Amino acid sequence: MTRIIAGDHVVGTRRVSVARGFRFELLKLMSQWRIRLLVLVCWVAPALFVAAVSQQSSLPVDTLFGRWMHATGWAGPLVTLGFAGTWALPLLTSVVAGDVFASEDRLGTWRHLLVAVRSPRRIFAAKALSSLTVILLLVAGLAISSAVGGVVSVGNQPLVGLDGHLLTPGDAAVKTLLAWVCVLAPTLALAAIGLLGSVALGRSPMGLLLPALVALSMQLAQMLPLPVTVRLALPGYPFIAWNGLFTSPAQLGPLLIGIVVSLVWAVTATALAYLLFLRRDFTNPTYDGSGRRVFTVGVLPLVGLLAVTIGVVAAATPATGSGIEQDRVQRSVATAFAHLYRVQTEQLNRPDVTEAQLKATATCNKGGGKLAAEGPGNDWRCVVTWHLPDVEAAGTAIYQLDVTPDGRFVADGDGPKEVNGYFLVRTPSGDAPNPLWQFDGNVELLHTTKG
Repeated sequence: MTRIIAGDHVVGTRRVSVARGFRFELLKLMSQWRIRLLVLVCWVAPALFVAAVSQQSSLPVDTLFGRWMHATGWAGPLVTLGFAGTWALPLLTSVVAGDVFASEDRLGTWRHLLVAVRSPRRIFAAKALSSLTVILLLVAGLAISSAVGGVVSVGNQPLVGLDGHLLTPGDAAVKTLLAWVCVLAPTLALAAIGLLGSVALGRSPMGLLLPALVALSMQLAQMLPLPVTVRLALPGYPFIAWNGLFTSPAQLGPLLIGIVVSLVWAVTATALAYLLFLRRDFTNPTYDGSGRRVFTVGVLPLVGLLAVTIGVVAAATPATGSGIEQDRVQRSVATAFAHLYRVQTEQLNRPDVTEAQLKATATCNKGGGKLAAEGPGNDWRCVVTWHLPDVEAAGTAIYQLDVTPDGRFVADGDGPKEVNGYFLVRTPSGDAPNPLWQFDGNVELLHTTKG
């Protein structure tokens, strides 16, 4: 509430609305040089990066969709998305949400802000909304810039999905947009954790680093052979699960579960930050948070939420173990091979053949058959068998697979060389490696689609 004074008399009062406080907080954020620099970088750097990498002879093939950056402009924003989910978005949420309350503690301006607004509730709402707006602006910059850079430098070409099927440029554009929208859920969860750390830890730099540390912990957890129910219960899982959009049919089960879990974390962490903010001592200029209150109101509820989420996911899904099983690996490899065989056939100007005619199957084992055929590892070996019309003998091809704990795999052709060996194929976008030589795939950890 703002008082209007004429001489020594108060002649009127006016309540400071959340909208007015939001505009003020947004202006404060955008006036900071580091926020302006981040906005500039997010709206310019991805386009330059994608355009530069797409023109190089060597591509980031260890990154999902990296091997297709020569072929289509829609691979660039997906490569950027993979990097953003791992590094950029956690750091951006740390800088913005992790500092929005702590900056007032460092500057000692809480008293002036409370006198002007006279409502901790409206202050919290204004700061939370302004930080969310800036984060959305940064994410939009990453998505739009990388897409523009890819399409302008390479072209609006079809994209090969994670099961080998071709997506039309329109489908690729829609699914790329959906993938970026889906990662907003874990970004909001990290932002809420940043708000909680900023409120709870005051001037301590740990509040600023909290979202990045939480994201790093989740990344390390995703690299471990965890049960699939634990993996799905982590709030950062949609940073990985968007891969399921690029299969046919789409693997939506893990993605939807991950989005719901992330949003629950976002709401819970924001509510905890709100409660802590209302209970804090604004009269102490050296306030650095209450360790006991931070633990009881901040840490314990989130640990309990993780335990409850794991239990709910385990009860709601039929998944057991890692979710990486022999039949699922075989089905994924055979499906991808059949789709990519058609791509190779077209590139080599051979008679077209359908997936139904190929009847591709895969037989896979792990460790040369000495280990149980389940779980991640780089010792998977698959023999793909297919049939051509009017040809009696079946064709076979061998692949070595490296399957990661999150279900992604890279299949490396191991003969015969005329089928899946390395050789260049002339395509509309220039010479490219044989599509059956190496390809990426995705094992559906929760088998909810038909096929």
